[in-house]
Amino acid sequence: MLTPLEKTLFIIASLATAYLVGHAVHRLWRVIGRGYGRPEWKLIPRRLPEVLLKTTAFAPVFRVRLLTSVFHGLVGWGFIYFLLVNLADVVRGFSRDFQPFGPGLVGGLYRLGGDLLSAGVLIGMVALIVRRFLLRPASLRTRDTTLLHPKARGGIRRDSAIVAAFIIIHVGSRFLGESFHLAAEGPDAWQPLAGSLATIWAGWSDGALLTARHAAWWLALGTILLFFPYFPYSKHIHIFTGPLNYLLRPERRSIGELDALDFEDQSAEQFGAERLEHLPWSALLDAYACIMCNRCQDACPAYTTGKVLSPAALEINKRYFLNQEAGRMAKGEESSQTLLEFAIPTEAVWACTACGACADVCPVGNNPMRDILEIRRHLVLTQNSFPEQLQAAYRGMERSANPWNIGPEKRLEWAQGLPVPTVRERPQADLLWWVGCAPATDARAQKVARAFATILHAAGVDFAVLGDQESCTGDSARRSGNEYLFAELARRNVEILNALPAKRIVTTCPHCLHTLKNEYPAFGGNYTVIHHSELLQELLGQGRLSLKDEDAAGAVTFHDPCYLGRQNGVFHAPRASLQLVGIGLAEMPRTGAMSFCCGAGGAQMWKEEEHGEERVSANRLREAQATGARTLAVGCPFCMVMLNDAAQSASEPIAVLDVAEIIADRLQSN
Repeated sequence: MLTPLEKTLFIIASLATAYLVGHAVHRLWRVIGRGYGRPEWKLIPRRLPEVLLKTTAFAPVFRVRLLTSVFHGLVGWGFIYFLLVNLADVVRGFSRDFQPFGPGLVGGLYRLGGDLLSAGVLIGMVALIVRRFLLRPASLRTRDTTLLHPKARGGIRRDSAIVAAFIIIHVGSRFLGESFHLAAEGPDAWQPLAGSLATIWAGWSDGALLTARHAAWWLALGTILLFFPYFPYSKHIHIFTGPLNYLLRPERRSIGELDALDFEDQSAEQFGAERLEHLPWSALLDAYACIMCNRCQDACPAYTTGKVLSPAALEINKRYFLNQEAGRMAKGEESSQTLLEFAIPTEAVWACTACGACADVCPVGNNPMRDILEIRRHLVLTQNSFPEQLQAAYRGMERSANPWNIGPEKRLEWAQGLPVPTVRERPQADLLWWVGCAPATDARAQKVARAFATILHAAGVDFAVLGDQESCTGDSARRSGNEYLFAELARRNVEILNALPAKRIVTTCPHCLHTLKNEYPAFGGNYTVIHHSELLQELLGQGRLSLKDEDAAGAVTFHDPCYLGRQNGVFHAPRASLQLVGIGLAEMPRTGAMSFCCGAGGAQMWKEEEHGEERVSANRLREAQATGARTLAVGCPFCMVMLNDAAQSASEPIAVLDVAEIIADRLQSN
């Protein structure tokens, strides 16, 4: 129990800490509020159970770096438990007779938890300290060619050292304090680890043990009072902002869904993001939630292949700049630098493939990709600045409603000789096939369209296509920042689609699927959209296709398109479709939600890839070849183009075929 003087000192120190923390949190909240939009508080009740589970289980952390995540879990679980332990220890300091949860079973389990988790935290922290300061793996570093705030390279290590020291002193002192207590009061079967340590102090006098207990108490709880004012400025504020990110982030159909811009708003001075305050509030919260673990950097196809883009550096730069500018931003003043000056260079902005890997892997729900796309919007709409190669694609979408600049009258030439009815011929068809620009105009993708049409006819599917009424969905326009062009295309397509009675839409292009399903609802278009692999699985499962009897030759590996798998959760259907026709699958290491990009997304299809060590498609193709498969199966025309180009340049040949082509080849001839 504390002396009266100690109690007074602790109360004064606690009030001072509370004031400093309150001031910092209030400023942080005002800074986050500078972003546009506001949290949807009504989402909290529905999300709370899931967020509590994620927070306590650390489930998002365990997706990669398993061993490191275990050590992080030991520290995290210990700290969650120590919220209770620290509160109880404060009460124990003020009340001699206080015994948390009593002397019985519950109290014993409480003490056992504190004993074991104290050791767990210390073991976890020692392992993490060794990893960061001695082993220093590449995953904790950022290349010198990547823009990183000048204070970040040393600041991250300093911040980690301060936090590590706090945790070791705080938990270690508390553990020592319990051992001093047991040495003075006698052993406790519920605290075996502290009890073992207590044997060292067995010969100490009562006075020495009492002094040691008081010193340990002050070290354990005093370090909290010292650390808390620093806490809001450190990366470890993610302990609170991470769960808030999950709890309050805007509700979206997909991690890739973007907000529509209001071009009718006469008061709008600019579109997209030039400065931090032009980003949504959730993007500013992202900066404070960032763990600086570089998981997004490891998953980024641009960074992996040597480009200057690092989504981790973007978030880190935002955080350090906010710490630097928080005072003026909290007052409502304009930030002193543009995002391109301190957060991310222009070259990195255009290196992003918009694959969503950074957002998917982030353990605290950050989405750096959305920041990049907001910056692209500003560059295109406000500054009219974008890679010259995109001009041809924009011109094609504006004049001919497709980036290949092929006239609408040629939209159905790919189907010559095949029974492919249009909606004019079959207005009541059950299924609308949204063919898409690539299958309608690109020579290689046309083969996929013909194969899929053959399958639909063989299965007796009642379908129709739009023909010359079909326009580009605008995916490439939106992902490259040309929101105005996208909005024009979207309104035109929604008007046409809303006039049709078709119950479902099928498409062979995941980019079309994503746009029709997730982006068009903001324009009044709500549709049931499926990928052709889902329909193929359905038809095969119903026995509507007659297949050849012979076994398929050679194994196949399947490449998950980013906008099919990670962005829309379709992983099983393409694999099931292949397996239902007797195809053996050899999976690549990066598969499913962790799949690697082909390099075409984010409008990269229409421009030269940014400078790096290798092409994204070459990296992915090498992984496919390493499986030993003779065929690389895809489910996206963009992936087809990129990986086919890479295969043609590769030393070891591998066939690149769409799932529909593989299945069409397995059909019995009539």
